[in-house]
Amino acid sequence: MMRLFARLAAALALSTSGIALAADVQRIDQGVIVTPDAGPAKRVRVVAYGDGGFRVTAVPGTDLALPDSLMVIARPHGAPRIAQRDGIVTLTLAKASAQVRLSDGHVRFLDAAGKVVLDEAARGAFAPSGEGKGYLATRQQFNRGSDEGFYGLGQHQNRQMNYNGEDVELAQHNMDIAIPFVVSTRNYGLLWDNNSITRFGNPRPYALAGTDMPVTSGGKPGWKADYYLGDRLAISRQEATIDYQFIRDQARWPAEAKAQTVASADSGQNTAGKVVGKQRVVWTGTLAPTVTGVHKFRVYGSSYFKVYADGKLVLDRWRQNWNPWFHNVDLPMTAGRPVAIRIEWEPNAGYMALFHNDPLPAPDRHSLWLSSEAGKALDYYFVAGRDMDDVVAGYRGLTGKAPMMPQWAYGFWQSRQRYETQDQLLGVVREYRKRQIPLDTIVEDWFYWPQDQWGSHRFDPARFPDPKAMVDEVHRLNAQLMISVWPKFYPDTDNARELAAKGFLYRGNLTMGNKDWVGPGYLNTDYDPYQPKARRIYFRQVRDALVKLGIDAWWMDATEPDIHSNLSIDERKFVMGPNALGPGGAYFNSFPLVHAQGFAQGLRGATPGKRPFILTRSGFGGIQRTSSALWSGDVAARWDDLRDQISAGVNLSMSGVPNWTHDIGGFAVEDRYTNAEPAAQPEWRELQLRWFQFGALSPLFRSHGEKPKREIYELGADDPAMMRSMLWYDQLRYRLMPYIYTVAADTFHKDGSIMRGLVMDYAADRRTWGIDDEYLFGRDLLVAPVTVYKARSRQVYLPAGADWYDVASGRHYRGGQDIAAAAPYERMPLFARAGAILPTGPALHYARERPDGPIVLHVFTGRDGAFSLYEDDGVTPGYGTGQFARVPLAWDERAKTLTIGARQGRYPGMPARRAISVRFHTPGNATPLDFAENAGNRVTYDGRPVTIRLR
Repeated sequence: MMRLFARLAAALALSTSGIALAADVQRIDQGVIVTPDAGPAKRVRVVAYGDGGFRVTAVPGTDLALPDSLMVIARPHGAPRIAQRDGIVTLTLAKASAQVRLSDGHVRFLDAAGKVVLDEAARGAFAPSGEGKGYLATRQQFNRGSDEGFYGLGQHQNRQMNYNGEDVELAQHNMDIAIPFVVSTRNYGLLWDNNSITRFGNPRPYALAGTDMPVTSGGKPGWKADYYLGDRLAISRQEATIDYQFIRDQARWPAEAKAQTVASADSGQNTAGKVVGKQRVVWTGTLAPTVTGVHKFRVYGSSYFKVYADGKLVLDRWRQNWNPWFHNVDLPMTAGRPVAIRIEWEPNAGYMALFHNDPLPAPDRHSLWLSSEAGKALDYYFVAGRDMDDVVAGYRGLTGKAPMMPQWAYGFWQSRQRYETQDQLLGVVREYRKRQIPLDTIVEDWFYWPQDQWGSHRFDPARFPDPKAMVDEVHRLNAQLMISVWPKFYPDTDNARELAAKGFLYRGNLTMGNKDWVGPGYLNTDYDPYQPKARRIYFRQVRDALVKLGIDAWWMDATEPDIHSNLSIDERKFVMGPNALGPGGAYFNSFPLVHAQGFAQGLRGATPGKRPFILTRSGFGGIQRTSSALWSGDVAARWDDLRDQISAGVNLSMSGVPNWTHDIGGFAVEDRYTNAEPAAQPEWRELQLRWFQFGALSPLFRSHGEKPKREIYELGADDPAMMRSMLWYDQLRYRLMPYIYTVAADTFHKDGSIMRGLVMDYAADRRTWGIDDEYLFGRDLLVAPVTVYKARSRQVYLPAGADWYDVASGRHYRGGQDIAAAAPYERMPLFARAGAILPTGPALHYARERPDGPIVLHVFTGRDGAFSLYEDDGVTPGYGTGQFARVPLAWDERAKTLTIGARQGRYPGMPARRAISVRFHTPGNATPLDFAENAGNRVTYDGRPVTIRLR
C-alpha cells in the first residue's frame, strides 16, 4: 500500500513539475531503470539511442554493469521525454516511444503515430548457462500471433525469405552467417546483443528424430538401417536415431559395412577420406506424431541423399562430403496417423543426421522469438524507421557505417581453387588482357606458402620466386591482386611461436591432437583475436610479409572460425576458447567481427591512402564497419544451391551488410563434372552460365571454384553461345558501372543497400513478402535469375506500385502481375522500373579505364524519376571528407523533360567535361537497351544544368 501511495504521489508530482519519479523508477542519462513489483527481472533499464532507438537490458539481480558490446559502438544519446502514469513509464523520442510496466518490467514500443509495433510477451525465467558462472541462458518473445514479415538474421541457405513461421539457428558455419538483427515490415528492427548460439523461432533445440517422437520399423522400435557395399547388403540393424553428424560419430559405423578409403583430393579439406567403391545406406521407419500440425525436420547431410515421406520425394541433394549442412523439410502431420520415412544415402565418408521438432501453437509459431545459450543479461536494441531502409540506417547508426569499397571491387574478379604458381596466376591476367575480356581482380587462394608453414604468410619460393614482381606485373596490367590469409597457424612457424609465447594461441585443437588435411597432416590452431595485442601482432606479421608487396585485397578465410571441420558443437567451443574475454561458447558467433576489426584497423594505418578491401567467409553484427564483404562459403555446384543464394544474399543485405558475393558456378563439384563426363557437360555449362548471369548483377561479381577451370575463356571454349553470353554479361557489368558505383556509394552516404528484397520497396504488396527467387539490384533493376536446368522461360512477379520494362525487349508491363518472361540460354530476365534513370558508360576493360568516358542516360518513362549520379577518385578515403561529386538527374513525366542538374561537389582529378546523351524508353516504343551514344540527344556537360526534352 505504501508503494502504491508513493507511485500516486510521484505521478502527480511528475505531471505538475516534470521532475519527480516513483521510488522504483530511477532516472539516468538518456533513460530510466525500473525495479518491477514482480517477475524474473529485478532491474529493467531502458535508454535512448538517437531519435528512434532504445536499448533494453533486463537482469535477474541488481547489477547492470555489463561488458561493452562487441557489435554496438554507439553510445547512448538522445533526449527522451519521460512521463509516468497508471503504472507505466513512457520514454518518447521523435520516431518512437518505449513503455515500461512497473508491475512486471514488461516493455513495448510504439511508432511516431502511437501504434504498438513491438510488444514483449511474458518474460521467461532466467536460466543458468552451460558456459559457467556469471552466464545466463536468455530468451524473449515478442508479438505473439503476428502476421508481419521478418527479414535479416544474416545468411542462411534454406530458401527462407520471410522468417515469420520459420526456425533459424544462428551459429557460424562455412555457409551460414549469424547476425542477430531482425527487420520487420512494421518498420522497426531488433538487434539481439548476444554473442552465443542463438535461435530465432522455436527456442527448443531440434532433437534427433526418434528421441522425441516414436519411430518403429517392422514392428520394432527405431529405424531399420540397411548398409550396402556395392550391390551387396552388408548388414541390417535397428538404430534408435540417424546420427553420423560429426567425426566422432564415425566410430559407430558397423564393421561389416566398412569400405577402403583414400585421402580426398577434391579440395584438400576432407578430414575423413574418400571411399573406394560405392557405399549406400537406407533407413526406413514409421513416425507416429502425437501433435497435429506442420512438423519441422532438419536433414544434416553431405554426399548424395534423398528423403521420402509416404513414398513422395521431399528432398534430393548433394554436398561435398567434408562440408555437410542443414536442409529443412516441413511435413504436415496428424496425431495418431503414422508417416513412413525413407532416407537413402551414399556416404562417401560424409555426414548424416535427421532432426525434428513438434509444431508450436499458432501464436508462438508466428512471433518474433529469440533465445541464446549464454549471456550476462537479456539485452537488445529497438530501432524505429520510416521504412525498412531507415531501419537499416538506424542499425548502422548503432553498429557502424559501411565504408566505401574501391571502385575496382565492383568489376569482375577471377579466382580458382587454386593458382599453384606465379606463372599460372600471371598467365590468366595476360590472357584476359590479350582477349580483351574485362577484368579487375585476380585472386590467389590458399596454399601459396611452403607446405609445412601455414601461418608464415610467405610465398613458397619454388612456386612463387618473385612475389613483388608478380604483384607489380598485375598492376602494370591494370588489375588488382587479392590474397588468402587465415587466422590459422602451424605451431612450429615463427609467427605461431611469437603468439604462443604471449598466450595468444588457442590450445584446444593442439590438445586434441587434431591434424589438418595437408600432406601428412599437421597440428594447427588459431590465434585469439579477442586480445587486442594479439590482433596487432597478427596484422604486423601480415604487414611485414605481404602488405609491403602492394597486395590490394585480403581474403580472410575460415573465420567462423573453422579450426577443425566436423567437430561437435561442444568440441568447437573447446577449440575456440577460452579467449581473452571468456569461454568459447559465450562468444561462439563473434570471432569474425573482432578478427576483421583488427585487420581493417591495421590496413587503415599501414596504407592510409587506400580504401581497405576484406573478403571474409563469416560475419557478425557490425561486420560492415570493417571494410568487409562477405561471401556464401563453399557452396555446391548444384541448381538448388544456385536458387538458395538469392534469399541468402537478400537477407544478408537486409542485415545491414551491403557487399556480398558468391562463388559463381558453385565451389564444390560433383565427380561427373570434375571428370568431364560427356553426358554431364551440357548441364555443367548451363549451370555455370546461369550462375554467371546472376553473378553479373550481384553486389560483387566473382567467379571461383574447384576444377574444371573457371576462367571465362576456359568455360566457354567448346560452347560459342555460352562464350557470347558470358562476354555480354561481363561487358554489361562494366557498362552499368556508373549505376553500380552510385548505388555502392549510397551504401555509405545514404546507408543504402545494393541487393534488395522486393519487400523493401513494395511492402504494401503482400505478394513481395515471400518471393525468394527475385530481387532488386539497386532500386531500379529487378533481377530474376534462372535456376532450373533447360528452362527457357520463367514466371516473374512484377510488384504493384510501379510499372516495368523488359530490358531485353523494351516491352512495358503494368505492375502487380505474374508474367511468363523469356529466358533464352544466353539471357536471364531483367526489368527496369518506370521512372528509373539508368546511367551507363562506355565499353571498358577495367573499372577506372575511362573515368571521363561518355555517359548514356536511359530514361524509362511512365512516372517522375530522379537519380543522383556519383563520382569520386575510386581509390582513396577522400570520399569521407567530402571529396566527391554528384550530378542530380530528374525526369518530369508531365513536361517530358530530363534535367541534368548543376554538379555538386568536386574531387582531385575530376573530369571538367564529359559527353552525356539520352535514350528515352516509352510504353509505346519497345526498344532493347542500346549502350551506344545517341547523337540526337547529346550534350557536352561541364557542370552547368541542362534540360533535354523527349521528342
